[in-house]
Amino acid sequence: MSRRLISTGSPFETAFGYSRAVIDGGFVFVSGTTGYDYATMTMPDDPADQARNIFATLKTVLAEAGASLADVVRAQYFVTDRAYCAPVLSVCGDVFGVIRPAAGIYIVAGLLKPEMKVEIEVTAKLRDT
Repeated sequence: MSRRLISTGSPFETAFGYSRAVIDGGFVFVSGTTGYDYATMTMPDDPADQARNIFATLKTVLAEAGASLADVVRAQYFVTDRAYCAPVLSVCGDVFGVIRPAAGIYIVAGLLKPEMKVEIEVTAKLRDT
């Protein structure tokens, strides 16, 4: 399988030199994704709503790669405040409750822009069809 790049069309991807996802070696590596609605480039204030937007983006990106959220084997969650852990993890539980990838949550000093409260990065395994 050859290496393939996937873009969501975010201006950050070209400006900062990265892909939303890279397919390589039977895996889909999805870059850290924040809660923007990429159609409008708006960001909700609520961290749970940011997480929901992130999962919508992840679902779209994984589908383009030939995978789904059910194929996620690793997830990393980054939040900028300890108080965001419970609401974000509640959304994660809704999405990954049955899938249960290996995961970790990290409280970080900040993300690229102040309105970014949550960032999620996942790795998915492409299944043999």
